[in-house]
Amino acid sequence: MKKLVPPILFLICLILMCLLRQLWPVRIIFPFPYNLLGIVLILAGLGIGFMGVRQFRKSRTNIRPFRQPDVFVSDGPYRYTRNPMYLGVSLMLLGAWALMGALTAVVGVLIFMVAADRWYIPVEERMLREKFGPAFDAYCSKTRRWI
Repeated sequence: MKKLVPPILFLICLILMCLLRQLWPVRIIFPFPYNLLGIVLILAGLGIGFMGVRQFRKSRTNIRPFRQPDVFVSDGPYRYTRNPMYLGVSLMLLGAWALMGALTAVVGVLIFMVAADRWYIPVEERMLREKFGPAFDAYCSKTRRWI
């Protein structure tokens, strides 16, 4: 899983969602104009994700997955969620799902969220815990993994 970085998984999930929408839509659960609420989710996801990236850059820490962190970041959006970038990507996929409207396209959202929650985040949290110890544990006790 280390070679499958989150941006690539995002693209794979988005392509899968488009294919499922076209080839096997099963049921449209977000008809027009309700599906347009997906735009709001996509914009919210972009905003949250970019705030996380900006905070990492401001703190001058490594943004690459599976690499040792340089600095422990708990400011900005990290005060509210330990994973604003994963949350942002998940919201963008939820928005794409709403725009597509088809029930089957939710599979891509679920794949990304499960991969983030079960593979990516635990690896990153283990590295943070090893490097920052009690400070990271205290942060985890008051800040949720997602929201």
